[in-house]
Amino acid sequence: MSILQKLSLALVGTAVVFMGANPAGAVSLTKGGSTPVAGEGQYTNIQGATTINFNDGIAPSSGNVTYSATNGIVQGNVSGQYASPFGNTSKYLTISPVSNVAGGTGSVAINFAKALDYFGFYWGSIDNYNFVDVYSGGTLLKTFSGKDVPGAPANGEQSGNANNVYINLLAGKGETFDKVVLRSTGYAFETDNHSYKLASVPEPTSMLGLLAFGALGAGSFVKRKSKMA
Repeated sequence: MSILQKLSLALVGTAVVFMGANPAGAVSLTKGGSTPVAGEGQYTNIQGATTINFNDGIAPSSGNVTYSATNGIVQGNVSGQYASPFGNTSKYLTISPVSNVAGGTGSVAINFAKALDYFGFYWGSIDNYNFVDVYSGGTLLKTFSGKDVPGAPANGEQSGNANNVYINLLAGKGETFDKVVLRSTGYAFETDNHSYKLASVPEPTSMLGLLAFGALGAGSFVKRKSKMA
């Protein structure tokens, strides 16, 4: 096998490793958020993020982001069913496992047309039966519950900052995700001010193009060296 063939195979192998480099668990959950906005709670503190605050009563159903269910946008409190995140009097999203109440789909999948490296939201009255699943290309990367929020008692407490927190889901370096599922097995999972940021990493096809260019360049170098010998 020639030097050029060996080099080409090595470059192809590198491309395969790059394209499959999204190991499970490459997402972290941290606390963050802005100073609370009057009547709306906390917003993201991540620069360059796009925010969905549901104030117009709509959850996107097309474009860069698609929500699988939109019947859970509410305002105010209903005893035993849902409660506004602390300091929030605006509209927000609630999720319940019971079909005959607002948000009664049990879960909401948020699909993104392009890969992300960040997603965040204001999480109200955190419960240990609230769950967040993060996916990439159909593969589950990580599941978080209310118990994973640092310092939160996850006991459904509706007032105070300890159990009403803005959380950030951050992909590891060079990693991405493209779907977030919010789900709950009890009353309820209340969130607002969802934010996301598209990843600024090369597309796999672009990387393959760069590798192919590198292989051609290496081939030319080998040929020139052979003529000089």
